[in-house]
Amino acid sequence: MSDPRPDVGAHAGNGATTEDPALAPGAIVANPVLRAAFLALGWVFVGLGAVGVVLPGWPTTVWLLAAAFFFARSSPRFYRWLLSHPLFGAIVRDVRAGLGLPARVKAFAISMIVLFAGGSTVLLSARPWLSVLVAVAGSTGIVYLLRMPTRPEEARPPDG
Repeated sequence: MSDPRPDVGAHAGNGATTEDPALAPGAIVANPVLRAAFLALGWVFVGLGAVGVVLPGWPTTVWLLAAAFFFARSSPRFYRWLLSHPLFGAIVRDVRAGLGLPARVKAFAISMIVLFAGGSTVLLSARPWLSVLVAVAGSTGIVYLLRMPTRPEEARPPDG
């Protein structure tokens, strides 16, 4: 049985596969100004995703998926780099392949949304419209995560 993840199978040797539609001829935008804008946006989103690694409550995956979208249309080199990145690559590949997130990642993300959006809602109670806005944004994130497929954890060999 073949693994549907794009990092497994017909491997291009750099984190992407030869079947990846983002690497097909014509996937890169022809307009050089638009291509440069997409490349810049890709790096902006990588930066926003990197902030999420160190800042609790700030998302990481959504920004990296946006970066993958823009890199796929502007730079096959940086698209491959993102998909083969040791920290981010596997999650971006799995989500792009429709496999979703592992249950522990989803649980952690949802708990961080509840903690930080809930705390912000309480702290902003003097401004009810802002509290409602934060609560709606947090709820939207939770619904999005719950609707995303849950990827089964991979079997790990026992230690020692």
